[in-house]
Amino acid sequence: MIRKLSTDRLRVGMYVHALVGSWMNHPFWRTRFLIRSETEIAKILDAGIEDVYIDISKGLDDQESRGVEEARREIESEIVAGVAVPEPEVPTIARRVSVAEELATARRIHGQAQQAIRGMMSEVRLGRAISVDMVEPAVEAITGSLARNSSALLGMLGIKNKDDYTFQHSVSVGTLLMAFGRTLGLPEDELREIGLGGMLHDVGKMKVPDAVLNKPGRLTDEEYAVIKRHPVDGHAILVETRGVGEVPLEITLHHHERFNGRGYPDGLSGESISRFSRMAAIVDVYDAITADRCYHKAMLATEALRRMWEWSANDFDRSLLQAFMKCIGIYPVGTVVRLESGVIGVVVEQNEESVLTPKVKAVFHSKSLRQLPPSVIDLARSGDKIASTESPERWPVDVVSHLTVA
Repeated sequence: MIRKLSTDRLRVGMYVHALVGSWMNHPFWRTRFLIRSETEIAKILDAGIEDVYIDISKGLDDQESRGVEEARREIESEIVAGVAVPEPEVPTIARRVSVAEELATARRIHGQAQQAIRGMMSEVRLGRAISVDMVEPAVEAITGSLARNSSALLGMLGIKNKDDYTFQHSVSVGTLLMAFGRTLGLPEDELREIGLGGMLHDVGKMKVPDAVLNKPGRLTDEEYAVIKRHPVDGHAILVETRGVGEVPLEITLHHHERFNGRGYPDGLSGESISRFSRMAAIVDVYDAITADRCYHKAMLATEALRRMWEWSANDFDRSLLQAFMKCIGIYPVGTVVRLESGVIGVVVEQNEESVLTPKVKAVFHSKSLRQLPPSVIDLARSGDKIASTESPERWPVDVVSHLTVA
């Protein structure tokens, strides 16, 4: 029983089915939840949300506080009989825009998506049931941002805190899989499914003790065996989760399979591994090795791609790896480069026509050793070329600031 209710009538014990308005503008990591405190009601009111949909089959109604006849009239007019109640609005897929235009929206989407994953993982850790409703709005919002300008959101993925790695990794894998799928020309419904699979693929890690999951040193054989159970544990959780389709289930179970059959949990090889799981294996490894962890330092993106190409003889579908490299570029967004002119800059946008000529924000000069007024150089139109990739630590370049400020 779903009906609309003004937020001034909310009280503890009601079950929120949907918050009316943009997902990005409300303070919650999920769209459906039981109101457990007055603080949650205050957050809804403070966010400026005027109406919500409540599910009176899962929580309290407010009929007790109104006259019976008024309640009857409202129920008759508001109950949706056999028709789904609209979900909260998400940004629609719009025209292509510049990185600068999309940047603020991408930053907000990235933060909200991490919040959603953190909340969902916490529910799993506590042994509570989860629903795809917790992360589907994030998938929708990411889909829209990638369509408007993928470079803006992909640039956010390099901004990581190793203490929050599991949550950030899940958002990154989901986002990269959707960007990858767009490069392959997948239809929108499949993009959403692989995005959801990427967001959920490591849910089984919530069954792994923190001491093992975040161990700074080498794992023992016994500890590694515990880690290797997470695809099966995650699959078991998602089988019991309402609304999860076959694609997310497949990605969760088989993202650690390897092309030569030496992966886990089932030792599948070649094309017996689904295409989506082969894609997820590539994305999962790329994001993992380009992130700082408690037990290893991040590789530069270009070095990671080079190493993965070497490993692809055994581990990956090489044709898919080539497509992934085209998707993110030889010099992914966030890469620090030195141009032949001596300019040090940060890659801020890919050139869809050539992976070798991205747009670079110039910030420093390696010969004169002076800061430059930030300006964007389009290498497709400039006579300058990339001479090398550089470690961010070598030069006074704050990559994060140049990716988060237009």
